[in-house]
Amino acid sequence: MGRSWPVLFAVNVVLGIPGIVPIWLVYYFAANWPLAGLGLAGRNPTENDGVLPWLLLGGPVLTLFFLMWWLANLPLRRRTLLAPGTYWLLSVAATTLPTLALITLGIIL
Repeated sequence: MGRSWPVLFAVNVVLGIPGIVPIWLVYYFAANWPLAGLGLAGRNPTENDGVLPWLLLGGPVLTLFFLMWWLANLPLRRRTLLAPGTYWLLSVAATTLPTLALITLGIIL
């Protein structure tokens, strides 16, 4: 793994802090439209604006976050000895840690 492991972890956890917003947007969109349409989740009764506002808001937010995340990880990927698939899997997992921590705290409290 080399010396880049702590840097990989730290950079992606720090990116995961602002990443809470896009991860929540994806969850909220999925829960209110595709999953609710399949009967797997309950739709928010006040969500009656349709999909377009979410695409107009969520599209740029998700695109901006993904570009920031990818551009931050690209130079780190070149310096690591990890296989590409392993590197990107660990990067995604480390990025989701702040969101998972908030979910866990919400369940506990």
